[in-house]
Amino acid sequence: MFNAIEEYLDALKTEMKNADPALVQDALADAREHLTLALSAAGEKNPGVSDANALQAIIEEYGSPEETASAYREVERRTPPAISQVVKPRSFLGRFFGVYVDPRAWGGLLYMFIAFITGVFYFTWAVTGISLSISFLVFIFGFPLALLFLLSVRGLALLEGRLVEALLGVRMPRRPLFSHQGMKWFERLKALLVDKQTWFMLLYMLIQFVLGTVYFVLLTTVLSFSLAFIAIPVFQEVLNLGAMVIGDTRIWFPSWTYPLWALGGFLLWTLFMNIARGVGQLHGKMAKWMLVGE
Repeated sequence: MFNAIEEYLDALKTEMKNADPALVQDALADAREHLTLALSAAGEKNPGVSDANALQAIIEEYGSPEETASAYREVERRTPPAISQVVKPRSFLGRFFGVYVDPRAWGGLLYMFIAFITGVFYFTWAVTGISLSISFLVFIFGFPLALLFLLSVRGLALLEGRLVEALLGVRMPRRPLFSHQGMKWFERLKALLVDKQTWFMLLYMLIQFVLGTVYFVLLTTVLSFSLAFIAIPVFQEVLNLGAMVIGDTRIWFPSWTYPLWALGGFLLWTLFMNIARGVGQLHGKMAKWMLVGE
């Protein structure tokens, strides 16, 4: 028999100790929300019934921790992954050139571009929110402002997780970390401040700005060089511009080198696609470590 919601959540967490952390967080968030709302409704409907008895009836309807854990595992097993895994070729050349048919490579490439946009937004939002919250704490409305800012950080972390799962194929939470139903706003603010997950999320928003800038510079640089190498025959034969310009001197390459330049551009981009796939997997692991609660 469970006398409190936290006891049920602890038992559910124990039952799912070997499951994916993101799945565990979703299960705990759903259970907390359902039990809290149901217990509140039961208290209003039958004021004379104790919380322990009401909770027991709610749990019988919702399911025991074992049943709930089993149900979530079954749903997760039946849910297809965001990005399907391709069969890895055995040969090195097969793995190297097979990157073009690997959704993880294209997802990582797209994420590297989007990370620059989200990184700038996250950094601006975090710095502005922290500055305003600290500045206005001397006024009474500074505390509600700080609460709204921290809640927005939680919301942005959830959206970032959905983006990571969609593009990088890493399982991320699909529910908010918690809702703090029935708590006063000052208590909610205190709970957010003492929760280390809040600070991990803020740190992630700042790190994303640095990583997003690096990703964007690498992406645009490699893409520019790859296209330039491939387009050398067009520059020389069609546009009559020469391959390179140093000062007032135009440099022309022999026509027999055209296939080599085009091949070099193709190989450079293929190499970067492999790098983008690896970067995407590493970034996904970092995001999961920082954005998924214990």
